[in-house]
Amino acid sequence: QVQLVESGGGLVQAGGSLRLSCAASGRTISSYIMGWFRQAPGKERDIVARISWNGGSTYYANSVKGRFTISRDNAKNTVYLQMNSLKPEDTAVYYCAANRGSYYGPFGSWGQGTQVTVSS
Repeated sequence: QVQLVESGGGLVQAGGSLRLSCAASGRTISSYIMGWFRQAPGKERDIVARISWNGGSTYYANSVKGRFTISRDNAKNTVYLQMNSLKPEDTAVYYCAANRGSYYGPFGSWGQGTQVTVSS
């Protein structure tokens, strides 16, 4: 089982940027599909972005397309989420997740989450 630890969250004004990091341990992430999810208060956890094993394929939720970029550095066993042009509605706990199966398969390993708060 891979262990995941997110960092980089915080408080930022609308229009600002943050970069989240997800450091993995226990296993190399090169054999995992990696993803970022978020959960706002009172809402379900939704996928934000997904990236394939070598970074060649990515998926973004419509709400973040063009503003967020997911990337990975398998040598550093780390996944990133660059978030630009942040909006108050981006406020949520952001989770990193790993999926050892197919590209659109379920994610079985999760981090503890990092809070992102965007003020208006």
